[in-house]
Amino acid sequence: MRQRALITILLGASMLSAPVMAQSLRVALASEPTAVDPHYHDLTPNNALAQHIFDNLVRQDEKQALQPGLATSWENDGKNRWTFKLRQGVKFTNGQPFGAQDVVFTFCRTLKNETKVSDSFADITGNFAKVETPDASTLIIETKEPEPLLPTLLSGLPILSASIVQHDAISYDIAKNCGVTGPWPAVNNFNDGTMAVGTGPYKLKSYVRGSSIELERNPDHWGGQQPWASVRFLPVTNAGPRLAGLLAGDYDVIENPAARDLGRIKGDKRFGHVITPSTRVIYFQLDVARDESPFVKAPDGKNPLKDARVRKAMSLAIDREAIVKRIMDGAAEPAYQYLPTGMSGTLPNPPKLAYDPAAAKKLLAEAGYPNGFQLTLSSTNDRYINDSQITQAVAQYLTQVGIKTEVDAMTRAIYFPRRAKKEFSAALGGWGSATGEAASFLRQWPPTPNEAKTLGGSNYGGYKNDEFDKVIRAAVTTLDDKKRAELLQQAMTLVLADGAFIPLHFESGIWAFKSELAVAGRADQFMLAMSVKPAK
Repeated sequence: MRQRALITILLGASMLSAPVMAQSLRVALASEPTAVDPHYHDLTPNNALAQHIFDNLVRQDEKQALQPGLATSWENDGKNRWTFKLRQGVKFTNGQPFGAQDVVFTFCRTLKNETKVSDSFADITGNFAKVETPDASTLIIETKEPEPLLPTLLSGLPILSASIVQHDAISYDIAKNCGVTGPWPAVNNFNDGTMAVGTGPYKLKSYVRGSSIELERNPDHWGGQQPWASVRFLPVTNAGPRLAGLLAGDYDVIENPAARDLGRIKGDKRFGHVITPSTRVIYFQLDVARDESPFVKAPDGKNPLKDARVRKAMSLAIDREAIVKRIMDGAAEPAYQYLPTGMSGTLPNPPKLAYDPAAAKKLLAEAGYPNGFQLTLSSTNDRYINDSQITQAVAQYLTQVGIKTEVDAMTRAIYFPRRAKKEFSAALGGWGSATGEAASFLRQWPPTPNEAKTLGGSNYGGYKNDEFDKVIRAAVTTLDDKKRAELLQQAMTLVLADGAFIPLHFESGIWAFKSELAVAGRADQFMLAMSVKPAK
């Protein structure tokens, strides 16, 4: 009995000395994922959640460098053909083995997804002419047009299990439903956990919209077990309560505390923080196509946003440096193009977008609006850092030059579907480059949408520039990196000159956490439990 008691005491001491933090992790999110469905909407919070439950063929590390995922290697033939070798011995959380047919099923689902918002992820697979699977561990993709960034694009496409649907032999034959004989998965099938079957490091335990997301560790993950047995994500959209919860011990990690509040934890040995520059540009997209725009009212009954002089005046009216200093508390950089200078395809010396209210008023008068017009700016109030405050500031700047501006800020769950339906006149947006080069923004937002929907998937403002379209279409199919960068610079110059997309600043990602933890800040701003480890 004494020996058993001694063993019990020793075990108890061992448990007390083990890191308690390595059992559960509580994270306060600044912006809540809108769905568990990994193909529902191409949004950073959604994509970050998907990384826990699902894997991609290719991974990106915290600096967005490519790493093997479910594919161990890939190569291009110098033209339209890519060959991926798939990882063997991987299983989904329902016990089914992972293989090439699951990848093909995933590709098909992006094109058969009736519950998605916009054309999320179909812009990748829409360029696929043929997908072949010589064996369970080999995948061959032939694209309609050369795609130099295919591995990078696939690093953002989570892989599903074909076992979640009824099917015959799976093949990339869209006309024949790819071999699927039952209904295609809908967003609710993932939100209730029924089809949330992946190969990721965690499994979904529960998803309660507006309350919490609970994950549990996948003990059989091919990459090894994570230190956290369970992870709980809690949406806390206001920065004040997030920080208060961290200070009170309610949360272990919080994302995007207000930069001005970091002074409360600096020097406090109980906490740490990290600030990581990102590629996310915050900007306004203008309705430049319609003669009558829903939230514009001008004396002549026209849409002033169609006039390039008006658009330039709006840009001149905005003091970007003041927004960065006063609203972003210095945790951002003014944006004069759509990707930070120095990255591939950016302008080496972009012209500074000046703050000049007098010049703005002069341009408005030249355009026929000496007394301005009425405009409503539409934005989220729970997606980007200080999004509604930024929009209010821009509204004040525009009002000062004669454009009588109001703000309509709403939750992202309402905002994004409305924006996709082109219901706004001037819409706030944020875009982080997943590719690390200027093509990411330039292929998604400004192009005239093509038939395959691989370009212009988010051109909600109806922007059209034939010269730009010609250049960007050449750029995205050019395999030579140097030539592609030169073409992207030309495309960047054309879009900036037209002013249909007004850049404001580049966000920085900020994380604050308990000192018992080590957190790797990510350039893509993903909040990943995998980036949080017990401190050594």
